[in-house]
Amino acid sequence: MNPVAFRIFDFEIMWYSIYILVGVIIASLLFLIEAKKYEIDLDFCINLIFWTIIFGIIGARLYYILFDLDYYLQNPSEILQVWNGGLAIHGGIIFGLLFIIFYSIKYKVRIFKITDMAVVGLIIAQAIGRWGNFFNSEAHGPIVERSVLENMKIIPEFVIDGMNIGGNYYHPTFYYESLWCLLGFIILILVRKFARYLKVGQLTGIYLVWYGIGRFVIEILRTDSLMLGNFKVAQIVSVIMIIIGNILIFKNIRQSKFENKYDSYEVEDVRF
Repeated sequence: MNPVAFRIFDFEIMWYSIYILVGVIIASLLFLIEAKKYEIDLDFCINLIFWTIIFGIIGARLYYILFDLDYYLQNPSEILQVWNGGLAIHGGIIFGLLFIIFYSIKYKVRIFKITDMAVVGLIIAQAIGRWGNFFNSEAHGPIVERSVLENMKIIPEFVIDGMNIGGNYYHPTFYYESLWCLLGFIILILVRKFARYLKVGQLTGIYLVWYGIGRFVIEILRTDSLMLGNFKVAQIVSVIMIIIGNILIFKNIRQSKFENKYDSYEVEDVRF
């Protein structure tokens, strides 16, 4: 696949950058739509989105570099070349969450109310952003016969063709993760719309569990995983996400069904 979408004079616009940008825009719009429902100040939301994106990108890049530090110490000129790939979503989530916590405490709003509103857009942004990996010919699995991919039925012909890299076909793990995130987006939307007694923090919990499970399984096939000794970092983080997610889902289960509801219009008060 050609990673370059188009050129403006001598400046190349990469497909990776375009898909990341589209994902960010859609996630931001979904957050603003939900924020309007609860009459949250627009300036608060714009500043939150802007700085969360900045810290998320920085975190995603730092995370990726730290777990491949030897390479970047030898090639320091590539450290800032994010358009060529190398953004680790777990790093983006961690740094973005840290800023949301700081910002929410500063303005005395409910932290998990904000994260509940954010995860719906985040997971669809992840589904979109994965297609940047497709054009960069990265985030794939091991070599596989074309017939295996064709027999899976759910993989479009153009994806199979694009997985022909250097004469070999590879498992399109980017595609599996994109589908998983898309399904997660649908689930979160349905839960938010139809779960009458949804508690604050439970949407965040569902996101963490859903993405954690999917990423853990998909990572088994990945051939370009960041490693910590003999362990894949993404699988370690995924287990942590699953544990935290289950805590958020079940921690309020003994409360009255009318207490701590997500659809309450009370956003102020910095409770977890």
